[in-house]
Amino acid sequence: MKKENLIIYGFALLKLLVPFLLIHSAFELHRDEYLYLADSDHLAWGFIEMPPMLAVLGYVSKLLGGTVHTVQLWGSVFGALTIIVVGRTVLQLKGNAFAVLIACLAFLCSGFLRMNILFQPNFLDVFFWTLSSFYIIKWIDTNNKKYLYYLGICFGFGILGKYTTAFYIISFLVAVVLTNRRTWLLNKHFHFAMFLGLAICSPNLYWQYSHHFPVMHHMDLLTNQQLKYNSRTEFFVNQFLMALPSFFIWLGGLWYILMKKEGRKYITIALIYLGIVSTLLYFNGKGYYAAAIYPSIMAFGGIWFSKLVSNKWFRWLRWIAPAFMILLTCLTLPMVLPFLSPEKLEAFYKSIHAEKSTVLQWEDHKQHPLPQDFADMLGWKEMAEKTAKVYYSLPDSIKQQTMVYGDNYGEAGALSFYRKEFRLPEIYSDNASYLFWLPDHFTQKYFLFVCANLPDADDAFFNHWGKREIKDSVTQKYAREFNAKIILYSKPDDSVRIIAEQHMIQSRQQFNFK
Repeated sequence: MKKENLIIYGFALLKLLVPFLLIHSAFELHRDEYLYLADSDHLAWGFIEMPPMLAVLGYVSKLLGGTVHTVQLWGSVFGALTIIVVGRTVLQLKGNAFAVLIACLAFLCSGFLRMNILFQPNFLDVFFWTLSSFYIIKWIDTNNKKYLYYLGICFGFGILGKYTTAFYIISFLVAVVLTNRRTWLLNKHFHFAMFLGLAICSPNLYWQYSHHFPVMHHMDLLTNQQLKYNSRTEFFVNQFLMALPSFFIWLGGLWYILMKKEGRKYITIALIYLGIVSTLLYFNGKGYYAAAIYPSIMAFGGIWFSKLVSNKWFRWLRWIAPAFMILLTCLTLPMVLPFLSPEKLEAFYKSIHAEKSTVLQWEDHKQHPLPQDFADMLGWKEMAEKTAKVYYSLPDSIKQQTMVYGDNYGEAGALSFYRKEFRLPEIYSDNASYLFWLPDHFTQKYFLFVCANLPDADDAFFNHWGKREIKDSVTQKYAREFNAKIILYSKPDDSVRIIAEQHMIQSRQQFNFK
């Protein structure tokens, strides 16, 4: 096997093993992962929060046993595949083995370490954007129409993976207009290729249309609850933080495309990058929304750096730069991966005064012992086990009349994930896509409610229950769901059924779901 291939597949193997070697056993799945796995129990062409591809992967994970490791497998597999595409991109650009090593190392020593341990649509975005860039480069080099068709396929599956692929597609079309690639706009194969991509994702687009575009509802919530608080300065800072140990590689790659004669041949890639960043700045997007374009830029960075160190004045950087990337990755690893116990991580953050940065700042803009993503990976099994204990403490006659309900999708999703292990009944919620799976009628006389915050005093539904008993709570102090309550409501009056069913009907009508 050639040296270049050994490097590529060696890095791919490392990427594949990360989730299984560098996640402490105290950490469970992430809040969002439980929702996506719940989606896999109700396969459809779309969901309120995402397109269908991740749910299909979750379904396969459940066929393989439904364990934490079968879920984590997908992020590591697609991370490994992305490294292979990065390496192949460097080879397509006529890079040598050292250029391949630098590009793959830059990808490994970045925020993708965290991204690829999570069962979230982001890793699909990264893979399909990187593969799309590879086919664009092949198209530029060969002018062969088949790469346009491959590109169209990537676009179609990319949309089925995550809707932000639309940012890439729009930026690509603008880049084509602005470069000499515009001559292809008159070529039938260009249009056929784009229509092929449209055909692949059309079932999901039809699902969106027939359900009154839930993605717009999701974006409205995201904008009102999160995006409006974003800072454009913070967006730019995050571009560097996402790949801090290897930031100079992607910067060099961008410089190589824009400033070097041999790089300007691929100006389309730089224009796509600039288009994506500009669009996200306009919509006040989160910094990591642009992450998926960086692996392609890193491939060019590998070419740039290999040429730089061929100059005798910079030869000393040949091993200094890789050593710097590895050292800085090791130093920042506790901020990127939960590879230590929560207690040891807290002690480490205190020792480096992490509270002075944004590492420990959550969406509430307050400082906490652990990063929000890590806190979102704790307490779920305890919650499910205690909920099951409360449920099975009830007489059989009462269990049959009890609905188990999660206030938010994390709680409902975690209960659903551990449902088989703890023999829980069907789990319900009106949050996220759980809304679609509510029953047609509410006939229960008991309501086992899991919630992070007690219902408001004037809540119309809960005020019509005659009795409320707080049975237990989550005691994992590092969990974001710390102190979440498990409450049993009983003695409902006649209004409970009416209020519940009206809420179900109104919520479903919003998405044309019956």
